[in-house]
Amino acid sequence: MTRMALSLLTAGLLLVGCAGTETGLSKTQTGALIGAVAGAAAGAATGNHSAKRVLIGGALGAAAGGGIGYYMDRQQEELNKELKGSGVEVQRQGDTINLNMPGGITFDTAKTNIKANFNPVLDDIASVMVKYPETKIEVQGHTDNVGSDASNLTLSQLRAQSVTSYLSSHGVDSNRIKSVGYGETMPIASNDTPSGREANRRVEIKIIPNPTK
Repeated sequence: MTRMALSLLTAGLLLVGCAGTETGLSKTQTGALIGAVAGAAAGAATGNHSAKRVLIGGALGAAAGGGIGYYMDRQQEELNKELKGSGVEVQRQGDTINLNMPGGITFDTAKTNIKANFNPVLDDIASVMVKYPETKIEVQGHTDNVGSDASNLTLSQLRAQSVTSYLSSHGVDSNRIKSVGYGETMPIASNDTPSGREANRRVEIKIIPNPTK
């Protein structure tokens, strides 16, 4: 990397850090800024330090950096709208969207068939996923610690597969979806209380940007 490119990258990263913590930039804006810095540095690193090359690199980097964040922002907005009042929590971690579906509203106790009254909620989730095909989807099943490890693992796997099958049958490309059961190994609350065990009995859908797209 040339001295100019290194200077651009260093200064830009300092700027990004300040922007993210002090000005409250959105994830999309921050992503675009990071992309612009990287693109400008790449333009300078070619050895041709003309202002035109550096600016082109910065512009292309901004488009790429902001694109993923914007795509996920829009998807999150639609999911928030469709799932309001459904009992499903829409959470965001970086560019990953997590849908937390409590077991009490998705499955009867010890059952693996989705409750009929939850089907419309899954319909809404599927319709949004179909509109945003440039993502990967991981359906995770989780349980509390009541019962044996083996039975809990099997239950979590079958519940995750039930949700996966439902989404696939409602237009979501099965090649995008991975189904996995974790049993009781990933609690989000203490299993020592009824409310904690209830929180741990859940299915999560993680919507992840596809880096190959």
